[in-house]
Amino acid sequence: MADSTTTFTFIVLLGLGLFEGLWDQVQAGVVPKPSIWADPGPIVTNGSSVTIWCQGSLQASAYVLYKERGSEPWETRIPKDSSNKAGFLIGATTPSHAGLYQCAYYSTGNILSEQSDPLILVVTGVGRAPFLSAQTSPVVASGGNVRLSCFSPWFIPDSFHLLKEGGADHSGLVESEPRFHRWWMGRNEAIFPLGPVNTTHGGTYRCYGSQRSNPNVWSQPSAPLHIEVTGVYKEPALTAQPGTLMLSGHSLTLQCHAEAGFDRFALTKDEGLTHPWRLDGQRSPDFPLGHVNRTHGGRYRCYSGHQLSSAWSAPSAPLDILVAGMSRKPSFSAQPGPSVPWGATLTLQCGAESWLDTFHLHREGSLDPPQHLRLQNTSVPSQATFTLSPVTSGHQGTYRCYGSNSSSPYLLSQPSDPLELVVSDYMVENLIRMGVAGLVLVVLGVLLFQARKDTNMALQGARM
Repeated sequence: MADSTTTFTFIVLLGLGLFEGLWDQVQAGVVPKPSIWADPGPIVTNGSSVTIWCQGSLQASAYVLYKERGSEPWETRIPKDSSNKAGFLIGATTPSHAGLYQCAYYSTGNILSEQSDPLILVVTGVGRAPFLSAQTSPVVASGGNVRLSCFSPWFIPDSFHLLKEGGADHSGLVESEPRFHRWWMGRNEAIFPLGPVNTTHGGTYRCYGSQRSNPNVWSQPSAPLHIEVTGVYKEPALTAQPGTLMLSGHSLTLQCHAEAGFDRFALTKDEGLTHPWRLDGQRSPDFPLGHVNRTHGGRYRCYSGHQLSSAWSAPSAPLDILVAGMSRKPSFSAQPGPSVPWGATLTLQCGAESWLDTFHLHREGSLDPPQHLRLQNTSVPSQATFTLSPVTSGHQGTYRCYGSNSSSPYLLSQPSDPLELVVSDYMVENLIRMGVAGLVLVVLGVLLFQARKDTNMALQGARM
């Protein structure tokens, strides 16, 4: 109980001391400086409204707003009852409203407070928009780097500004000045390096330009640029239904299999050696591609993520989709023949009269991608030899072969005629023959024994 009384006494005395300190400030003509902010934010579009708020004390009798560090008040507001702040509404902003603002308030005894920290109000939408792009791609692996390029062919800005939607501060300002500034091809370009990137870098960016004569008046915003960060989560798996080798005109669906909890999926298709330029997400892991044609052939990957996030998983393992039916079917034969014993060596020959430099061997019903051989000799006619050795029962089935050119590796010819491979096992056949022969001997033995038994019984009956 004594301890509680001591603590309470200490708090009261401390409070009295603090109050006495504040009262001494008031008596000396010094009151705490107010705070200042803009709503909805310090970066506003030309013609829109904004309110500049000044917060001071409940004892404040009036609030004063200054512009550009002027000694004369720009505007004065009387606070409403029981309020410690006042709002200065600008109904429709113009470039003249851009600049630096500070505020102060009159306290008891008509004492004017110290001015607040400065607030920079930026007005955008004056002048044509610059262009914003990512070098080399807006899809960036976690830990990687990306350079955002902002340039204007319309006018020559003295400064460029990069903003991100939902930034750490209310303005979303990432950088007001670029790291690099250069002239090339008759244009002024600013480079903003980002990296090593993490999940906070993902999102939507825009850039603006401004002139040195009026640095707080910015141009219209560039078109939005979406930065997607991959490699944040474990990679999913990508499969094809009914398979990766499709005849032109047949229906194909790609499925992205991710761990539980993911509700956004994206599918990309490699274009040459470039990385994906965009990740467009959907809620379903199924991607129906419809009736395939030559444009569907290629290498695919999928990503998984969460709604309202720019963070994605690592890419799935690549899945190659082959579209057949683009040219005449090749010939197909087996040597020494389609019926071979277990353990033998079999060669399958696939050839074409036209020039083809790659051949593919596929067993119907197999989920494995087709085997392929690239020819070193490009003479016509073209022919490839696939060797199966030693042949086992796992090789048995129906085979077809296809041809293609390396210039279009995902577009295959019509399938060859089917070849039914039959694998016979002589050892098993001999065991079956021996088993049948043994069974015949046993049956004959039983019949012979029964016959002798019947004969003996007949002889005994005759003697009696």
